[in-house]
Amino acid sequence: MKAEKGFTLIELMIVVVIVSILAAVGYPAYTDYVTRGKLTEATAALSTVRIKMEQFFQDNRTYVGADLAICTADTNNFDLICDTLSATTYQITAEGATTTLIGYDYHINQANVKSSETPWGNSTSCWVINKGGAC
Repeated sequence: MKAEKGFTLIELMIVVVIVSILAAVGYPAYTDYVTRGKLTEATAALSTVRIKMEQFFQDNRTYVGADLAICTADTNNFDLICDTLSATTYQITAEGATTTLIGYDYHINQANVKSSETPWGNSTSCWVINKGGAC
């Protein structure tokens, strides 16, 4: 009699259980990694807009009248908003615009003070870019 080749149902179920456990552990880590990668878009855009605002101030000695083009940047995941514009102060905010980034808000002002509100933690002195509130 010829021996049949193949896998038993038990062997297949064990493989499915192992793959499921690996996926349950790996998927949250992967999504956090992707989110951290997208946060650099906000911080880079805020830094770029801050430089443009300072250049405008050097030319005009006021932030009033800063063109709205200064307060925009080419971002896919964040909306940039010039919250406050006065003669000597401003605040720029990057708000999460996609469903995975809603709740991630980053701020910068004329004194280069960085602050953030994120699901990972809030800070009044830096941009939180890691889980656990690390800057």
